[in-house]
Amino acid sequence: MFQNPSDSIIREILASPRRVAVVGCSPDAGRDSHRIATLLMERGHDVVPVNPAAAEVLGRPCFPSLSQVPGGVEMVDIFRRSEHAGGVVDEAIAIGARIVWLQLDVIDERAAQRASAAGLTVVMNRCPAIEYRRLF
Repeated sequence: MFQNPSDSIIREILASPRRVAVVGCSPDAGRDSHRIATLLMERGHDVVPVNPAAAEVLGRPCFPSLSQVPGGVEMVDIFRRSEHAGGVVDEAIAIGARIVWLQLDVIDERAAQRASAAGLTVVMNRCPAIEYRRLF
């Protein structure tokens, strides 16, 4: 069974500015993905929205898939239903991401195992906003 990394590793992930692709990032300010992308930007991360249905989110160009993001990303934050998360995780592995973060209620044990086996740090069923409040 999958186990999330220690609090110290999660704290390090959130404390270190990274280039973060937010997959499923919505242009709708009322959506959690938009709110979390905003929070990550406020905390110094370089957020890259990924959503095939949007051209721009948060004033930034939005890309239809991870493979189309220029320059690569360190972390992939997944706002997709669990049944779609595995494909995103596989794409994150393929592009050389170092971290995959599956949001609250996004659970795919097999995808987490594949990512871990490929050397990625995996955080699953957690929300950065909650983790920031809890750890900082």
